[in-house]
Amino acid sequence: MILKGTKFQLKVWKYLKTIKKGKVKTYKQVAIGIKSPKSARAVANACAKNPYAPKIPCHRVIRSDGGLGGYSGIGGTKKKLKLLRSEKAAI
Repeated sequence: MILKGTKFQLKVWKYLKTIKKGKVKTYKQVAIGIKSPKSARAVANACAKNPYAPKIPCHRVIRSDGGLGGYSGIGGTKKKLKLLRSEKAAI
């Protein structure tokens, strides 16, 4: 699959594919993971612009306070919660 996005979005999306099924990371943890520790908001924005959900699993990224955050896929946050529960993620 050839992904189309900005250089930053592609970096975030590539990292999201490394988050194992049933696991979650925060936007901050993803920012640290891509070596851009102050970019949590930009990571959230890249997730929001992900047209490849759920193949690129932005549903596995949550807010630092434990909140779901948003979900760009069809069905919004209800679908995000359903996907996380189906993967038995600790949320």
